[in-house]
Amino acid sequence: MPPPVEKRPDPNALLDLAGREGRGRLTVFLGAAPGVGKTFAMLSRARREKDAGIDVVVGIVETHGRSETAVLTEGLEILPRRNVDYKGRQLDEFDIDAALARRPKLIIVDELAHTNAPDSRHPKRYQDVEELIGAGIDVWTALNIQHLESLVDVVSRITGVTVRESVPDSVIKKADEVIVVDITPAELIQRLEAGKVYLPDNARRATDGFFKPGNLTALRELALRRTTDRVDDQMIAYLRQNAIEGPWETADRLLVCIGPDALSEKVVRAASRLANGLNAHWLVVTVERPGQEAAEAAAMARLDETFRLAERLGAETQRVSGHDYVGEILRLARRENATQIVLGRGEAGWWRRVTGRSLPDALLRQSSDIGICVITDGEGDAPPPQRRRWARWEMPPAVTTFGAAAAAVAAAVAIGAGLQHFVRLPNVSMLFLLAVLLCALTVGRLSAVTAAILSFFAYNFFFIPPLYTFTIAEPHELFALVLFMIVALTTGDLAGRIRDRAEGAGRRATNLQSLYEFSRKLSGITSVDDVVWAGVAHAQATLHGQVVIAIPVEDDLTVSAAWPPDTILDSTDMTALRWAYEKRENAGKGTETLPNLRFQFRPILAPHGAVGVFGFEQPKDAPPLSPTEERVLGAILDQTAIAIDRAQLARENARTAALEESEKLRGALLSSISHDLRTPLASITGAVTSLRQLGDRMSAESRDDLLASIEEEAARLSRFVSNLLDMTRIEAGALNAKRDWVDIPDVIRAAVERARKAFPERAIEVSVAAELPPVRGDSTLLGQVLFNLIDNAHKYGGEDTPTAVYARREGEEVVVTVTDQGKGIPPTDLERIFDKFYRRGKVDGRAAGTGLGLSISRGFVEAMGGTITAESPAMRKRGTRIVIRLPVGA
Repeated sequence: MPPPVEKRPDPNALLDLAGREGRGRLTVFLGAAPGVGKTFAMLSRARREKDAGIDVVVGIVETHGRSETAVLTEGLEILPRRNVDYKGRQLDEFDIDAALARRPKLIIVDELAHTNAPDSRHPKRYQDVEELIGAGIDVWTALNIQHLESLVDVVSRITGVTVRESVPDSVIKKADEVIVVDITPAELIQRLEAGKVYLPDNARRATDGFFKPGNLTALRELALRRTTDRVDDQMIAYLRQNAIEGPWETADRLLVCIGPDALSEKVVRAASRLANGLNAHWLVVTVERPGQEAAEAAAMARLDETFRLAERLGAETQRVSGHDYVGEILRLARRENATQIVLGRGEAGWWRRVTGRSLPDALLRQSSDIGICVITDGEGDAPPPQRRRWARWEMPPAVTTFGAAAAAVAAAVAIGAGLQHFVRLPNVSMLFLLAVLLCALTVGRLSAVTAAILSFFAYNFFFIPPLYTFTIAEPHELFALVLFMIVALTTGDLAGRIRDRAEGAGRRATNLQSLYEFSRKLSGITSVDDVVWAGVAHAQATLHGQVVIAIPVEDDLTVSAAWPPDTILDSTDMTALRWAYEKRENAGKGTETLPNLRFQFRPILAPHGAVGVFGFEQPKDAPPLSPTEERVLGAILDQTAIAIDRAQLARENARTAALEESEKLRGALLSSISHDLRTPLASITGAVTSLRQLGDRMSAESRDDLLASIEEEAARLSRFVSNLLDMTRIEAGALNAKRDWVDIPDVIRAAVERARKAFPERAIEVSVAAELPPVRGDSTLLGQVLFNLIDNAHKYGGEDTPTAVYARREGEEVVVTVTDQGKGIPPTDLERIFDKFYRRGKVDGRAAGTGLGLSISRGFVEAMGGTITAESPAMRKRGTRIVIRLPVGA
């Protein structure tokens, strides 16, 4: 008798219980409709908690003008509400920050489905409640059944009223306690007519619309059923956390057992009718032996079809692996708290009928506390059990099976007879046992069993006296022969099982390795095209047929990858492909939509929806995909979906980053233009206006000053516009620098003279080495660069400090530097100063210039084949030096 199995709590249930440590408890007062007394019951209970010494605080309570409800808030601490101005109206909202700062033991937060004001931390009040619970504060709240997300459409159909505020069902599922506040529809309508729910005018409209007896009865049933489901979930969690084996017959739960036979479909349909009649939860399960993946493809395809039927009928499905069918079924039934086990009984073999070893009989003997419902095969359409039993043993072709067994036994007889001519063998049976093991390890379990039976007769006929007869003279020889038979059968069966498991493990390892390599390949791919081609290549290697993947391009599905590359889809194929994408259902061959096509199409589903469609055509006469191939294909599609989704997100992120950068540049440009271009225009406009209105009465000196101001501001405006045009040319790639001979001293002299005219009050020091060689470049662009650098040095160099312009030769380069005596640039900003619209510091309280001068200078210098850099105070004691290096011309 096997040792008793140790009962342990369910690990997932314990993890769920551990996850609640440190969190507050949520209690939901659930009602069928407004006015049933949820808030009244909640406050009444809160006052009792307050009297018991519990720290209770009212976060927010809506009394809706009901005096008896308002009275209950007296004596309870009420947190002040947060005042919000929304579209000219003053709203009083729950202040979550005040609640977290107060941190009571228990807080009352009414109207769980409420939508918060737009500037609130969370858009919905239930999210405020989740934050409070996460902070370790117990919360009591109230909710009407109509606000549950899954019931919004149901309530709308029942009452004709659209529910605009909803709460996810997970809130109720995660609640520690759900309290139903219930009154009869007649009593609620009486309260409504008495003005205890709404004002009289509103009450009359509500009675004619929402508050009809039929509506209230339906809502009441929804509330009670949802609460029943919640209590049932709590009971199952308690059983799993405490390792208590069911069933506790508080509600009917069906466990339906199926296999790869035609009777299973009938069992599923009968179980569906039974579950609907009992209003019971039902789970469909199959027990697979390890290594059963290699069973015949037709049987496994039939099993998969039965699972899909069960799911369409509303059942949950599960696969269990194990050798002990009865033990696995009973363990699962007790874990799921099943009250009935439903299974089928086909035409049993004579041995099972005599011994009573069929699965229903075994369950009836061992399940004293669980009911057994047996569906009989009235039509006799189930395959013979004998055939199914051999299928489970992975039966190879008959010739190979029996031929290998006969050859192995014949070889054992020949070897044993030959050895006995030379040596005396005390136990020839070891040779036959070796033959059995060889058949088990090379062919399979059926061949090993056949070899054991043949060895039994061959050993008796050839080696047990009297020889060449099946007569046994000595009793001990009979005992040894029977013992040999038992050992041979057991050893052969165990060796065959090991072989089956080894082959199954090898196939799984191969599939896992293949999927791992595919996953590694996808992890380094960022392009959608590369992803789909990798998916096509891997899927084709798995299915050995034609494979295509289509993804949406500009709102239309386009075949992005196919193997072989010349694969063509006709119009009907494209119709099925679009159906699979839009409906997120399989279409084409082997499905219920366009089953006569040669391709089968499956949607590639990512977390946020379909990202493409996968299509494949198997080779001619190929069997349907086995369960193993289905799982591998599903994993390939899942990996491909994730990779496509990731690539698309990366592309969207890059596009978003580019848009943000463009928006930032646009904002900087507008900011610069709005100030730096408007200022000179304002000065020019003011001076012109003064001259027109007061020109006759102004002195000649004043008119000259205004005209000089106009000239100066116009020159400044011209420089700004010129900078913008130059930057546009650089970015558009329209800058064509000349490659003429340029004399550096002449260019420096012209740029300095221009700067002295523009800034007569500023000092400029010039030092040019003698005999500087000419360079190849554009004298106009280089002169503009030097003027921009001198202008920049004047802005940041200080009022009374000179700007130095030096030129010298270093090797095969001519170096020109422009140095100011300002406070300098931090080392981290040395490269940023050449970016567009970057401006360091302020001049006269505002940013100086448009931030384009140095960026334009770099563009001009690089167009002439040179470089331009900046040196920081860390390299020099004071100021900033801009260094231009131009190659000496040949």
